[in-house]
Amino acid sequence: MGTIAANPLLAQREGERIRHFGELAEAVELFAEQGASAVAINPVHALFPGNGVGFSPYSPSSRRFLNGAMADPALAGLPPLPESAGGALIDWESTMPERLAQLRTVFAGLPDGLRSQIAAEQDGDEALRRHAIFDALDCRYRPTGAKGWQDWPTEFRDPSSDAVASFAEEHAGEVEFHLFVQWLAEQGLAAVQSHAKAAGMATGLLGDLAVGVDPGGSDAWSLGEGMLRGLTIGAPPDPLGPLGQNWALTSFSPDGLRQSGYEPWIAMIRAALAHCGGLRIDHAFGLARLWVIPVGGQSGDGAYLNYPFQDLVRLLTLEAHLAGAFIVAEDLGTSPHGFTHAITQRHLLGMRVLWFQRAEDHGFIGAQDYDPMAAAMTGTHDTPTLAGWWSGRDLDWADQLGRLPEDLDRSKAEEIRDWDRGLLWSTLSCDAPRPAPQDSAPLVDAAIGHIASTPSALAIIPLEDICGQVEQPNLPGTVAEHPNWRRRAGAPLDAMLSQPATRRRIDILRRARSAEN
Repeated sequence: MGTIAANPLLAQREGERIRHFGELAEAVELFAEQGASAVAINPVHALFPGNGVGFSPYSPSSRRFLNGAMADPALAGLPPLPESAGGALIDWESTMPERLAQLRTVFAGLPDGLRSQIAAEQDGDEALRRHAIFDALDCRYRPTGAKGWQDWPTEFRDPSSDAVASFAEEHAGEVEFHLFVQWLAEQGLAAVQSHAKAAGMATGLLGDLAVGVDPGGSDAWSLGEGMLRGLTIGAPPDPLGPLGQNWALTSFSPDGLRQSGYEPWIAMIRAALAHCGGLRIDHAFGLARLWVIPVGGQSGDGAYLNYPFQDLVRLLTLEAHLAGAFIVAEDLGTSPHGFTHAITQRHLLGMRVLWFQRAEDHGFIGAQDYDPMAAAMTGTHDTPTLAGWWSGRDLDWADQLGRLPEDLDRSKAEEIRDWDRGLLWSTLSCDAPRPAPQDSAPLVDAAIGHIASTPSALAIIPLEDICGQVEQPNLPGTVAEHPNWRRRAGAPLDAMLSQPATRRRIDILRRARSAEN
């Protein structure tokens, strides 16, 4: 069939706090029953333990290790976590400390035999141990106001210092706890992939690799000069974003990569591929260049920093081959010279998102004109849903938050949208009358059929579109103004998939992919 994209942190029913990999294991089985070949998920990288402020999956502490809040003891044969009530939106600030406390309780009850087994499995993994020490230090100093390792006492800012070694020895139990959490998360993600494959999915999980990490996080602390210092990454000013973007993230140093023989980068890729059949590379242009901004500067003060693209893309191709996985390279925007040729030559898939597939006359291109070497998509977590775009919900948000261009008022924006609705509808269904903006169901059905009938190697339909939801998970450029990464699915997944409209769209997707293949 195709792929359904879901954020495992949010794919849960209203009334619960947050779920875990156990819920994702159930989800992949349900999607497999519907004929899905894969389930695409947002990054499950390590965040800061118990911290409910920095909860975006694209702002991790480390891309090498996993988000311990996703760990499900039941998948490792341990007592399950207790259920707890929650509201319509996830309250991360109270939920994340609560989840960490629950995991501490599980750890305290571990039998000695299992503790010894975990220690033996993790023995010799110095990178993992350093990450666990970081988490122990973060838990120690974050309550004092520290937002990252730069705010710790000076003697702890160097991971190889005697002070850090002494801390680890004196707090051996705390370090062991964070090692356990990583073990539990690893067991859980492996179990999810096993469930997906056993249920008949060809790919199983399609993972996601974030473009960077929090400068105050584990990777930036442990890798030292191998990471950019005094710089953050983002996007330059352009006609669509005249102020540019600063993502407040950092990444590897190009010189550091070469000097290390690419060891930390390879380790990151291997970790990302360990339990999935495919991997999406967020902002894959970063393999060739990143827009870097001096700390304290504006986005326009930045410049492009070149990366050893040929080396990185060769290594990425090799690691994917060794893992038996495929790569989806997010190539949205202005491509660096030679990028498209390089990824096509190595059979990496690009991304073709419905909203950006326009012809020279600004109309939408036909399904037959999509690139075969690509993942065709109705949208991403950063774009309006099908129902949201058709109804103009994204324009509501833009108007409410003052984000419309200076020379465009709401009336003019609606006029342009109505013209675009006509262009899209003429591409999707020339014969049927165009539905009103308030009647989005026919548009959702037609758009899913359109993407499913492309010759692209993969068709990805976000869960929000399968279910005809209006609101998008994330609104780029906002922090607190929009409930990013906080909306719940609103109902149990099996109930959502049994709705007549959802079943109809899954049938459309299945039939179109079968005909195409």
